[in-house]
Amino acid sequence: MEIPDPVAARGEVVVRIEAAGVNPIDAKLRSGKRPSPPITEPRPVGFDGAGVVEVLGEGVDRFAVGDRVAIRDAHGTYASALAIATENLEKLPDAVTMAEGAAIGIPSGTAYQALRSLGVTEGDVLLVHAGSGAVGQAAVQFAVAWGATVIATASTARHDQLRELGAIPVAYGDGLLERVREAAPSPVTVVLDGAGTDEAIETSLALVADRDRIATIVRGPDAASFGIRAFSGGSPVPLSAEELAWRAEALPKTIELLAAGDFTIELGPELPPRRSGAGP
Repeated sequence: MEIPDPVAARGEVVVRIEAAGVNPIDAKLRSGKRPSPPITEPRPVGFDGAGVVEVLGEGVDRFAVGDRVAIRDAHGTYASALAIATENLEKLPDAVTMAEGAAIGIPSGTAYQALRSLGVTEGDVLLVHAGSGAVGQAAVQFAVAWGATVIATASTARHDQLRELGAIPVAYGDGLLERVREAAPSPVTVVLDGAGTDEAIETSLALVADRDRIATIVRGPDAASFGIRAFSGGSPVPLSAEELAWRAEALPKTIELLAAGDFTIELGPELPPRRSGAGP
């Protein structure tokens, strides 16, 4: 639908949106799976994006008209233009495409913050459930760069891709616990669950005694019943100020790695806005 052109308030810029990321939270909000107030007026959709700065608001000196930027934690990136606070923007070098810039925010921010919260460091053996997903791939690459050994679950068709990212792939399904133990060069010390299955939770609990080093990004509502941590996924526990800062920190760090050729983002299909809710 047509809405008024955005106006940049103080500390904001107007960005012409060239790409918007499609994340699970967007689908949940559209479908009603994530609780939200009744819809009585147009509701903006989309949190991640990329585009070009068109208008500067008062007090903005970090950006210039014409700058390419990536967007995180905005509201309404499924639009032709959007007024955005500058703290939600990062300059995008020419080496990073608009589509890549739009795919960074939630996946990389979630992975980076979760690993920092879990204290992943050199010498750890990290198990990532659903390692071939967007968050999983980001988590694998961050952890490998930090010196951790990474074991990642995925379908066998995705194993070569995970090896290229530096992970040891393991197929999910019956016998997962035994396969992880066989694949691990030393005991697993930390787990990030992006699958949310009972199999993933049970395997994690059997491998790691310290529940503070097990986290899920999809089983938020019942994570506490297992004694594990939850990030996103409807978690009733809000992120701390430090964790929110880590999510913000992920955007410039990922852009830097992408521009240097040291990070990979797997892009999904590109859809026109009217079809952004279509498909699996």
